[in-house]
Amino acid sequence: MADPVRGFYDALAADYHRIFEDWDAAVVRQGGVLATLLARLGAAPGAAVLDCTCGIGTQALGLAARGYRVHGTDLSGAAIARARREAARLGIVASFAVADVRALDAAVPGSYDAVVALDNSLSHLETADDLSRALRAMAARAASGGIVLASVRDYERLAATREAATHPRIRKEPDGRSVTFQLWTWDDDGAGYEAEMLLLAESPSGWHVESSRTRLRALRRADVVEAFTAAGLDDVGVHEPAESGYYQPLVSGRQPAEP
Repeated sequence: MADPVRGFYDALAADYHRIFEDWDAAVVRQGGVLATLLARLGAAPGAAVLDCTCGIGTQALGLAARGYRVHGTDLSGAAIARARREAARLGIVASFAVADVRALDAAVPGSYDAVVALDNSLSHLETADDLSRALRAMAARAASGGIVLASVRDYERLAATREAATHPRIRKEPDGRSVTFQLWTWDDDGAGYEAEMLLLAESPSGWHVESSRTRLRALRRADVVEAFTAAGLDDVGVHEPAESGYYQPLVSGRQPAEP
């Protein structure tokens, strides 16, 4: 998770909202779902949240709008700049800074009632060592008794079926339509894959295509649970979409309370 991942999200930042049918509505919806789960885990609105892979702010802004005190960090400077602009546009108070999730313990001061990494972001960490570093850094920023929360795709199913693409997302834009989807090329062992993001944008002169690629590791739930446990977190558990209402499986853990 270094320059190639940063470059992928820097290039995508201006168009990231096109992945959604209605990004503003997704901010509201995901903020509500996550607020309900965090409150159930012990971090009610008003709590301090570190969204350490915040991208353009989809979950960070949704939680801030629900009354959480949110600081968002991300590897991509372009995504952070976009998150700040979106916060200003929406009238939402949140702070943002550039930081690598593996170095939060050094780059981000203070402690938080909840530290979250959502939207399958940890799957960009291609080695067990990188995942371990990230979880240890996240746990280090969690306050005593604080929550650590992460989401991954349902890779047990996706790797078994070797899904070849995501469903196209078609949007009506002011200057024409846009279509976004990903093509997935799996490794032979199903442990990872290359994702190619395709954006087709319509204009008066015709269709224009933009493409960017990144690699992801197919993290199973057990991989994430193991990393949470190895980072010293207690009460580690999995929250399936049918239970949480979130669109991906979630893993949560708790920083042990100080005596």
